[in-house]
Amino acid sequence: MSDSIPVTVVSGNLGAGKTTLLNHLLETADRRLAVLVNDMGEVNVDASLLERRLPSEGIAELSNGCICCELRDDLATAVRGLADGYEFDHLVVESSGISEPAPVARLFTAGDAAARFEVASLVTVVDSAVLAETLSGETLERETPPDATDRPLADLLIEQIEVSNLVLLNKCDLLEDSELEHLEAIVFGLQPDAAVVRTTYSEIDPDRLFAARFDPDALGELAGWQRALEGGGGHGGHADHDPGGHADHASHDHRSPETVYGVESHVLRRRRPLDPARFADFLRDLEVVRAKGVCWLAGRDELAIYASLAGRSVSAVGEGPWIASLPRSRRELYRENHPDLPWDDDYGDRRTELVCLGTDLDGAALEDAIDACLLEDGESAGGEDPFPTEQGERAVLRA
Repeated sequence: MSDSIPVTVVSGNLGAGKTTLLNHLLETADRRLAVLVNDMGEVNVDASLLERRLPSEGIAELSNGCICCELRDDLATAVRGLADGYEFDHLVVESSGISEPAPVARLFTAGDAAARFEVASLVTVVDSAVLAETLSGETLERETPPDATDRPLADLLIEQIEVSNLVLLNKCDLLEDSELEHLEAIVFGLQPDAAVVRTTYSEIDPDRLFAARFDPDALGELAGWQRALEGGGGHGGHADHDPGGHADHASHDHRSPETVYGVESHVLRRRRPLDPARFADFLRDLEVVRAKGVCWLAGRDELAIYASLAGRSVSAVGEGPWIASLPRSRRELYRENHPDLPWDDDYGDRRTELVCLGTDLDGAALEDAIDACLLEDGESAGGEDPFPTEQGERAVLRA
């Protein structure tokens, strides 16, 4: 760690215990803390709760918006003001319940903030009961974010875990030990590098929390589903293409040190377009903890679709153009700069690579199910097409 001020970003679903954690740290930590609190409401309730334990000049408040999107510029101004007006050893950022940790952390890796601060760790506080509900497929009706139709709570909760290096399973007194062991195994499958600590009222030894260290160079690149994609198989990360235009099934069970307590992954790789209606049904019927990956849908030869399943929620986003659809000069330049890009002489980078994480996965059944979604030669797509049609567009297939 350099002379820069270390930053701990605290994320978690609404009501998980983030502010309780901050109060605990302010009471027990042997270092001088400053706090930046983000609240989606017009009045920053969390900040007002902290003021009795910290001077007002040590608290920065950002209200009525999310720091990972609308309030990015305001965050930069706020942390600069803290550094100029208050002397402290460590900054703790409490992001709102619907914030994504990775964009918040990246705000401290560039510009003026990077010159003064350095991301030390990403901590996610999880309401253990809510996580258990999410993984069991139950509908989360309480404390749902305002834009739930655009971003299901379950999807955000899982992504908050995937980018963390420390996860607090809070309110663990509400669950049995066997349930907590199962949750710990799932968290390990989602993020193998994260330390997991059971807490009640977010009470953790501050030294243990501040000792956690995060690699900013690996931000957002170490999730379990990404490791499964990179885990190999004998096909160099893509499916073989035979002369008849049919792809071999280049898929595998990824069994490695990441496979523990029955949590495993299975990667589905195909080089033929998927029928949108059948694929939507496939995702809605999929019973896994997590599924995510790039997909090639019929009618989307120019747009890559990222599908995401987290517990019960299923969503998809238009990620960007297939490189194969770009003008030749741009396509060749991109391939020169990305030599590891999976490429097929006929299809280019168009492909489906979907990772499924769960317990007791039936790989053969998954293979058969995805095959049933493939378009046959001469077949046209039909039926419902709920997927995005433009880059950046998000669609919720099941909330």
